[in-house]
Order: sequence, then C-alpha cells, then structure tokens
Amino acid sequence: MPRSWIVAGIGIVALIALAIINPLVIVKAGYSGVVLNWGAASDKVLDAGIHWVMPIKSSVEKMDIRIQKEEVGVSAASKDLQTVTSQVALNFHLDPQKVNQLYKGIGKDYKERVIDPSIQEAVKSATAKYTAEELITKRELVKEDIKESLKLRLANDFIVVDELNIINFDFSTAFNQTIEEKQVAVQQALKAENDLKRIKIEAEQRVAEAQAEAQAIKLQSEAANNEKYVSLKQLEVQLEFAKKWNGVLPSNLYGSAPIPFLQIGK
Repeated sequence: MPRSWIVAGIGIVALIALAIINPLVIVKAGYSGVVLNWGAASDKVLDAGIHWVMPIKSSVEKMDIRIQKEEVGVSAASKDLQTVTSQVALNFHLDPQKVNQLYKGIGKDYKERVIDPSIQEAVKSATAKYTAEELITKRELVKEDIKESLKLRLANDFIVVDELNIINFDFSTAFNQTIEEKQVAVQQALKAENDLKRIKIEAEQRVAEAQAEAQAIKLQSEAANNEKYVSLKQLEVQLEFAKKWNGVLPSNLYGSAPIPFLQIGK
C-alpha cells in the first residue's frame, strides 16, 4: 500500500474522531454556557462565542439568559375570606454569571421547581392582606406587593424579576353580584342627591320670587296711601279720557244736563 494512502487514511480517521469528539463549542447570543466536567457543573461559565473545551471530560450546557415569561393561575383567599382566582404573568431572566449555581442547585426545570411555586406563595400572601374590594381598588399596590415578594424569593436562586402583571382577578358569583348591587346603590344615591340639590335650588328660587312679589305689593300698598300718588293716578285717568274724547259732552243718565269735568286736586 502506498505511503500516501496511509497518510490520507490517518487524516480521515483523525477528522472523523475530531468531529465526534468536537472540542469546539459555540454559545449563541442570549445564552450562557455551563461547563460540565464528567457531568458535574463546574465554576466556569462561558459567554456567547466560540470556546474550546477538553474533549470527553467536559461538555457545555447552554442556559437561556434572555427575558422569559411565565404565566400562572392562582386561587387564594382575601382578607375578608372571599375566594379570588388570579392570573399572573411574570417576566424574568437568569443571572448570566450565576447560571452554573442555578444549574447545580436546581437544574434546567427551574420554572416548575422554583418560579411557579414562588408565584403561588407570593400571590396568596399578598391577597390575604387585602379585602376583595381593595384587590380591585388598590390593584397597583397589590401588584407591587407581589412583585417585591417575588424579587426576594427568586434572588436566592439567581433569577431576576423584570416585571409582573396581574392579568385578571376573578371573584365568586355572589361577590360579583354584591359589587354590582353596590354600584347600583351608589348611582341611585348620587341621583337622589342631585335631585335634592335641584329641588332645593327650585325652592330657593320660588322663595326669592315670592319675596320679590311681596315687596312689590308692599310698595304698591304704601304708594296707594300716599295723597300725591292718588292725585297722580286721577290725573292719568283724566288725560287718558281726554285723548279719547270726540268733542261731545256726555249727557246725564237722569237728565239732559252735561256731566261736569272732574276737579284736579289743588
């Protein structure tokens, strides 16, 4: 067998072995690599890029360090013992430099083992501090309470909380009916209050009108008892009569003598 064939054969075998063993590892952007030595997590964490690792002895577990979302439904009791069903969405990411610690202590199923139970406990703890009505009226405060609780719980497992949202609060049918009845009562009370204000204003207007009318009558009464006012009124009557006179003196109903003119006050 020619020597060149032997060299070529060795080269091909080496390439095949290299492909199988593959000491080069590529960590994509958005991931951190946990180096495993004989299957156990080491203290070495690989950033995104191409890395060389010891063949056979070492391997790399790639952990997603991008922002992830976990949505959980929680059933809890409020301070006034109303059953509350909540839907909570958590945005989080893994600490890039501590993924090896997370892998050592928990593994890759950290959502099921850590995040979901932590959300359950945080929501139940926060819900118990508020009445069912306060869970509605103080929703933002409840959200912050749950979020801060989760930050403390998950930080111990090297999980960073980015944001938390309460998607929904659901209450029992009886409680929903109570809230609806209360809203109706509030609307009715508001209408009654507005009606009372309107009636009061109308009554005040009628009083003002009556007072004005009474004042006018009083002034007229005082004027009627004034001699100058009476003389003025007599003059007005005679002037009105003069405007309408046709030049013929009216006859007396009981005779032919004319009716004399009225005497104007001196």
